Amino acid sequence: MKALIVAAGQGVRLRGLAASKPLAPVGGVALIERVIAGAGRAGVSEFVVVTGYEGEALETRLAEISGRLALPVTCVFNPQWRGANGVSVLAAAALLPGDFLLMMADHLFDPSILADLIALEGDAPVVLAVDRRLGNPLVDLEDVTRVQTAAGGAITRIGKLIDAYDAFDTGLFRAGPALLDALRADVDGGGAGSISAGMQRLADAGQAQAFDIGDRFWIDVDDATAMEKAEGHLQAERADRT
Repeated sequence: MKALIVAAGQGVRLRGLAASKPLAPVGGVALIERVIAGAGRAGVSEFVVVTGYEGEALETRLAEISGRLALPVTCVFNPQWRGANGVSVLAAAALLPGDFLLMMADHLFDPSILADLIALEGDAPVVLAVDRRLGNPLVDLEDVTRVQTAAGGAITRIGKLIDAYDAFDTGLFRAGPALLDALRADVDGGGAGSISAGMQRLADAGQAQAFDIGDRFWIDVDDATAMEKAEGHLQAERADRT
């Protein structure tokens, strides 16, 4: 399955570590390389990466990563990279004719989560991997996107500011044309075109489903504190293997 990685933003809070957030090193390896390598282990065979800020430097590095990992990577530059993240998804729409995985360049995860999304059966137009551990110490409660679900896992509300919620958005989606249509509808209707806004439109139509990741690892590496937590997790993993 093809995967789309959004990597267009500035990442101001990690500027001290790297000029380009996707290239910020985590345990000596660039964030986006860890994302691509993990997805490759899950069974992703082809990548589309949407670039923006510092796009030329990122695309040069991605070419090297692609060759070294033997995983095809196509880059799409989003000239509106200052806009909402859904605009970056739409920038790559022509390369996404069917179902695809959607990931963020700064979210690390257990590859088995993606493997499960690939293997999912059913007719939900969009499935979002969610974390129901509301006390997960790796989650930044002030920044995470919150999710409210109904019986059976249907998503009813999604957003950073919703008051009632029972899960967190991990930034890992199995999506398709319905999400692209929802994003276009949001932009055409005067919205900013965020992924959450598109997902809310799908939720309102009963077309968005949650997938519970259980106790598996994920983290949004958005600032220095999250970077420390991510590196601590990687160190613990290495210790467990020895």
